[in-house]
Amino acid sequence: MGKVIISIVIWVLFGSCIQPSSSARILAVETVGGKSHWNFMKGILQALVNNRHNVTVFTPFTDGNRENYTEVDTTLGGAMRFMDMDLNQMKISMITKIGNFVAMSRMQCDQVYKNSKMKEILNSKRTDFDLLIIEFFASDCVSYIATVLNLPLIYVTPLPANALMDRTITGHVSNPSTVTEMFSLHSVSKTFIQRLAHIFLLIRFKIVKEYKELFLKYTDPKHYDLIEPISPSLVFVNRHFITDAPSPIPTNVINVGGIHLKEPKKLPKDILEFIEQSPHGVIYFTFGSTIKMSSIPEHIKKVLIEAFAEIPQRVLWKYENELEKIPKNMMIKKWLPQRDILLHPNVKLFISHGGISGVYETVDAGVPVLGFPLFGDQHRNIDNLVNVGMAISMDLMSITRDSLLRNILELFNNEKYTKNAETASKIFNDRPMSQAESVVYWTEYILRHKGARHLKSHALNLKWYQYYLLDVLSLVFIFISVVILIIAKIFKLINKIYGLIFSKKL
Repeated sequence: MGKVIISIVIWVLFGSCIQPSSSARILAVETVGGKSHWNFMKGILQALVNNRHNVTVFTPFTDGNRENYTEVDTTLGGAMRFMDMDLNQMKISMITKIGNFVAMSRMQCDQVYKNSKMKEILNSKRTDFDLLIIEFFASDCVSYIATVLNLPLIYVTPLPANALMDRTITGHVSNPSTVTEMFSLHSVSKTFIQRLAHIFLLIRFKIVKEYKELFLKYTDPKHYDLIEPISPSLVFVNRHFITDAPSPIPTNVINVGGIHLKEPKKLPKDILEFIEQSPHGVIYFTFGSTIKMSSIPEHIKKVLIEAFAEIPQRVLWKYENELEKIPKNMMIKKWLPQRDILLHPNVKLFISHGGISGVYETVDAGVPVLGFPLFGDQHRNIDNLVNVGMAISMDLMSITRDSLLRNILELFNNEKYTKNAETASKIFNDRPMSQAESVVYWTEYILRHKGARHLKSHALNLKWYQYYLLDVLSLVFIFISVVILIIAKIFKLINKIYGLIFSKKL
């Protein structure tokens, strides 16, 4: 009997060493099928797994289970991946798109909630999970899981600007004169016209979003619409002040821009030789994973190839199809290890669409950028790099061979772009703690303080008319109106009295 007791004690002590009492069971859900979105979420989850927390994640991008990490493939339930899309699909007006984003967000919620494993979790009378981490995109439906399971909620957003949704998330609305919305063409409104245009854009977007949400709730009601959405305890944002204009942020918003960056790996032999055997340097050219490069109009591709053929530098081009008669200074591949390429010292220029993942990779590497923003937040991202002094922005659909050559030569021959890129890299990497350490600290902070309600702003308790002080302004307006009315009455009375006195004298 004594041996049995001793064995149990040893087993308990040994088990506690393997799985520390401080480790938490975390449920995570990726609601958007964009690769860059998943890269950000994955970086956050990996930091927690590395710190011995147990993570179960519902995602459309799976790469296998491992210790303390379990994946559930949401594509089996119909979740979509937004990859290799035709450029023409992205030409819809952003005013129209925001309504589509709300519908898409609700559709993604449906696909996650009807997953058989998620149903088991939601239908269980008790949960073993301690925390929910989920991406917020354009609808409050994502908070449903946290409400049902009574879990502390952390939102992640891979978009560096969230003016369209920040009232819902944090209770506050950013000052539109200093903070631009994510679909703005500018990172900072520098002129009166830009400020005016941005305010109108912001108002229109908010009206469209609210209208679309209400319309869908009435025309296509869902079970999650019956539960009041809740605000998150914390928000992890893919933002850093070197790649986004500084702005006031609420207490529970934590910037961890670039957390997806990994340790560099050795380049494949053929790519390494191509880069190192270029005495004039290398240009890396890609539009990321969302847009198919082959969907670019033929006349634009012809301009690009003709311009590349005239420069002494070599060009690495991520292109999913075959191209005939490419110049000798070009290498085309369907996939290229972007981070490892940008970190090579002989890569001197990055031609990019301005996706936020690539922005952080090029800033970290200190490589100047020639930007061709296409849609979404990309115009704003590229404009931030232009303001830093490490980039030039161009319109893809209006380029000519001469304008492209002129800007490539400017970026290569003017040392200010390289110096500014190196300065941006130094600022980006100068942090009190790493992005991963920040994620771990604040996640554990929320766990330690049972949701940390003290971090949430009182603004969340206010009605919209109270937040914008419309009730106060109404009272002030009424008061001023009464005062003006009284003064008018007094003047009228004085005038009447004066009239009577004057008439008697006559």
